[in-house]
Amino acid sequence: MLLALVIVHIVVAIALVTIVLLQSGKAAGLSGTISGGAETFFGKNKGRTIDALLAKITSVAAIVFLATSLVILFLAK
Repeated sequence: MLLALVIVHIVVAIALVTIVLLQSGKAAGLSGTISGGAETFFGKNKGRTIDALLAKITSVAAIVFLATSLVILFLAK
């Protein structure tokens, strides 16, 4: 059981890193300016929806990561 939990923990850790890297920064700089212009041309809701979805997925992945960390800690004793 511990081995399966460690594997799930590693998969969640890789997913968490990937999700965080997919998110756009708060100060996106030049690329934010270009995509900001594209968002006003093509519609504002699409960019906000993707960022909001990634933020929610990040929260869930972080909670699962924390939970698996604690369970591994208690099972390893």
